[in-house]
Amino acid sequence: MASHKSALKTIRQTEKRTALNKSRLSRIRTHLRNVEEAIQGGNKKDAQERFREMQSELMRGVRRSLFRMNTASRKLSRLSARIKSIQG
Repeated sequence: MASHKSALKTIRQTEKRTALNKSRLSRIRTHLRNVEEAIQGGNKKDAQERFREMQSELMRGVRRSLFRMNTASRKLSRLSARIKSIQG
């Protein structure tokens, strides 16, 4: 266990940051799941709307250093292609 004042503060900061990042990741995963469900349901219009919301969340995650830009771009590209392939 840390005994220096600065080390104890660092531990507190890390705990806060970890909790916040978990929350942010969970929010992004929820949006991803919503898009996946819309794609599975075959509703193109609903999938596109959910995709726009998810895109915003994912890019926010990039700004907060939860993902790298390439990772986010890859996810967006693959989901976009799946949405375009939906008939109707």
